[in-house]
Amino acid sequence: MTVLNAEPIELSSNAEAKVRELLLEEADDELCLRVFVTGGGCSGFQYGFTFDDERAEDDSLISRDGVRVLVDSLSYSYLVGSVIDYQEGLEGSRFLVHNPSATSTCGCGSSFSV
Repeated sequence: MTVLNAEPIELSSNAEAKVRELLLEEADDELCLRVFVTGGGCSGFQYGFTFDDERAEDDSLISRDGVRVLVDSLSYSYLVGSVIDYQEGLEGSRFLVHNPSATSTCGCGSSFSV
């Protein structure tokens, strides 16, 4: 597993605070936020978020002030340079990815193409 301190994938302060809050609720020190990319969505690829306590050998671990994010090796190449954010608004609350590599995104921001 690769551990990154100078993250090519960043976490906004909002995302960091929300992940910390959710992890405290779960009370499991092994949990990490897993961010991944899958095929699908209206633009070709979509982002996914889940909490995971298992780490694969090819996972990259991004650690910031006790908040840990896992990214698998396939998703990593799509996410380099991205900022993971958390927003609350009229549309609800959700994690978002601001991805400079995306050439287009769908209206809701959950899918993209490169």
